[in-house]
Amino acid sequence: MINVFQPSLGEEELARIREVFASNWLGKGRLTEEFETGFAAHLGVPRQGVLSTNCCSEGLFASMHLFGIGPGDEVILPTVSFVGAGNAVCASGAKLVLCDVDPRTLNLTAQDLEEKITPRTKAVMPLHYGGVPCDMDAILETARKHGLAVIEDSACSVASTYKGRACGTLGDMGMWSFDAMKILVCGDGAMLYFRDPALRERAEKWLYFGLESKSGFSNSVDQKWWEYDVSSFGHRAIMNDVTAAMALEQLKKLPGFLARRRVVSETYSRLLGDLSWLETPPALPENCTSSYYFYHIQVKDPLRDQLAQYLRERGVYTTFRYFPLHRVQHYGIQDCFPKADWAADHTLCLPIHQALTEEEVDRVAALVRAFGETHRLN
Repeated sequence: MINVFQPSLGEEELARIREVFASNWLGKGRLTEEFETGFAAHLGVPRQGVLSTNCCSEGLFASMHLFGIGPGDEVILPTVSFVGAGNAVCASGAKLVLCDVDPRTLNLTAQDLEEKITPRTKAVMPLHYGGVPCDMDAILETARKHGLAVIEDSACSVASTYKGRACGTLGDMGMWSFDAMKILVCGDGAMLYFRDPALRERAEKWLYFGLESKSGFSNSVDQKWWEYDVSSFGHRAIMNDVTAAMALEQLKKLPGFLARRRVVSETYSRLLGDLSWLETPPALPENCTSSYYFYHIQVKDPLRDQLAQYLRERGVYTTFRYFPLHRVQHYGIQDCFPKADWAADHTLCLPIHQALTEEEVDRVAALVRAFGETHRLN
């Protein structure tokens, strides 16, 4: 099966993990600090602005607490978004408000955001779909006009930039995912960014039980290092040196991963761009870079599901991400989202990862073309 997503791990990651085993320190320690420093440098932001956590969803949930969002508040998400974001809002007691998306990029737009803002709106969570940046200037201007916090879901945008700045560092808070299906992987893990250093300090405590003083080896100040107090009823949501060891080696490989993914994306567009029955992704916005996390085509005829089944039967796994949240019955949202509905019924994400060979890319494209010929779509 040609997988739609796939990590690339090697002997380097194993060797680094062996060093962690030999050190007898498996928890959060020197390597986690090293990864935080390295990722801050990758983003081009001060070291004190970033903080690791155990997964991106924890960052989404933590954002609700950190921005004081709760009952009576509203948070706006694009309906084409990750269920973890929707769950975070609802679990806080706030009202989940969804907005439509651009049907081609599947990104949130300032116009769709503006239509959903009310006096109770407290924050907006833009998602950079597939690693392609939203129009952040317009979104930030709208948010500032209404006094909204901007929490960027950059889970898919590990190396995406908007006008020279890393996606995830444009708003008040951002987050990146390193789970098993992302580009830079470490099993599970994430990084958070905070514009306000005081917010980062609160987050560090919240993500480790709300502890006011550290205990054990990390505390060399207090005479009785086993004593502590808490300032909040926080979680335990930290990375550790085992996952950080993997992440450090993956960070070294990231430029090569991105270069290969770009070639895969460009090859698909070259091989499929002449087909009249589907659309390849729109051109990347000016002054932006992508992480090439998704490569999505949009089938003009109502045959998307048949194409997905056709490919799967021939050893090619595809998907559609993300299932619109307004179609998740548990959220109970009945609004109309015509652009997102069209995109959800016509979009298919083809395999894209750095381990794809030229032969595999050619095979996927050839099968897509063969499907069109079979159904006389050309």
